[in-house]
Amino acid sequence: MKHDLKPSRLSAIDVLRVGAVGLHARRARVVLSALGIAIGIATMVAVVGLSESSRADLMAQLDRLGTNLLTAEAGKDAMGQDVKLPRNAVAMVERVGPVQHATATADVDARIRRSDVVPEERTAGVTAQAARIDLLPALGGEVDKGVWLNPVGERLPTTVLGAVAADRLGITRTGETIMMNDTRVVVVGILKPLELVPNLDRVAMVGFPAAERYFGFDGHPTTIFERSTDASVEDVRAVLARTISPGNEAVVKVSRPSDALAAKAATDEGLTNLMLGLGAVALLVGGVGVANTMVISVLERRQEIGLRRSLGATRGAIRLQFLTESLLLSALGGATGALLGAVATYGFARVQGWTAVVPLWSLAGGLAATLVIGVVAGLYPAIRASRLHPTVALNAT
Repeated sequence: MKHDLKPSRLSAIDVLRVGAVGLHARRARVVLSALGIAIGIATMVAVVGLSESSRADLMAQLDRLGTNLLTAEAGKDAMGQDVKLPRNAVAMVERVGPVQHATATADVDARIRRSDVVPEERTAGVTAQAARIDLLPALGGEVDKGVWLNPVGERLPTTVLGAVAADRLGITRTGETIMMNDTRVVVVGILKPLELVPNLDRVAMVGFPAAERYFGFDGHPTTIFERSTDASVEDVRAVLARTISPGNEAVVKVSRPSDALAAKAATDEGLTNLMLGLGAVALLVGGVGVANTMVISVLERRQEIGLRRSLGATRGAIRLQFLTESLLLSALGGATGALLGAVATYGFARVQGWTAVVPLWSLAGGLAATLVIGVVAGLYPAIRASRLHPTVALNAT
């Protein structure tokens, strides 16, 4: 009776076992080869994770601070001279229908020193401004120490320092005094950083009445802050300048502080794309390393290949064996890189005080990329191994 011989077939588990044995026998080389893949994937996962974490934190900031704050500042006229806003500018803005809140600050001509023994020219980079008592609620600011200006304090020589101003002057608690020109002023409060208006962090603020009484302030505001409903922000922005300065709106500069945070998000996105490109380069280098490792493995294992071929292994089985090795090597690097990238994201986000976000698509995409790299890197070595003649392979030294 005649029987047709059929080539043996390996089950999926056998294929994985044979591929894993090849990696297990060369541990140091496997680790070094997988390292390139791991670095590339870790970089890409961490970059995406940190970008998403930063963006989530930024969106939370915008939600907390609001995007409905507009500022209007005095500019310069055609002759280049500083323009003064009307004394009743706040009242004029409050008459605009959708406006919910309007307040103001103003520059005050006062040199600030830590004490009267400090020379007048050494101002520590701190400026003076007059502020209305409703400024802090309008900006969503908070007092870190002490109190904010009140109806009594705004008329007295008292001041509230921004966070940076307090640090520069060496003020750590309330009740201390500083010099504004030749007037000794008591510090009644220190603010937390103002995220929407960071320039006020470097300012010592006094009440409008106190500024007029002690420092010769003329009562003209320098900057108007306005909040309206979210839906009407753009409509208010269109009329704000001519409301403040009818017939000469060109001298009023209107801006939206939250736009700076949005611009930061766009900048972060560009940086993310650059870092993703660097991660892709590292991944490509890792793929070249895997291909090199597999080629060397084929050269070193020619006798093994010849023995398997002589025992009935088909060319397809040999190709599948080496492709499996390449895939396992890449998957090892990819899984390690994804884990490292996620850990780096969570660690850095925690240090920054962000909510860590690691998108699942970045992990899945990273692992998918490693599999593609594994196939591409292992294809040539696998084909080369399958083409070795059993006799030649067995005689190789």
